[in-house]
Amino acid sequence: MKAMNQEIFRSARQSDRPVLVEFWAPWCVYCRRIVPALEKVSEQYADVLSVAQVNIDDEPQLAAQEQIEVIPTLVLYRNGKALGSVVAPESKAKIEEFIKETLGE
Repeated sequence: MKAMNQEIFRSARQSDRPVLVEFWAPWCVYCRRIVPALEKVSEQYADVLSVAQVNIDDEPQLAAQEQIEVIPTLVLYRNGKALGSVVAPESKAKIEEFIKETLGE
């Protein structure tokens, strides 16, 4: 998983390869708790999508632009569009379910 700033975010979301972005903050306990699940998803789905993180403390304009109100929020982007989002998924299975439903698999 890589950290994103506005420039990296803009280019990644324009890609035809899906990118799953976690909007998070270092002070968010739940955000830190789901990192292992996100890392596993990143490895497991490496041939299907990219996984990245946006620290909303470092990129508040980006969080506002994407209308992120609750963290952690995961948003799946492709071709410049947000395909869907999920707030505070409670498990790796929920993240995978979100990915499959959103990508239509």
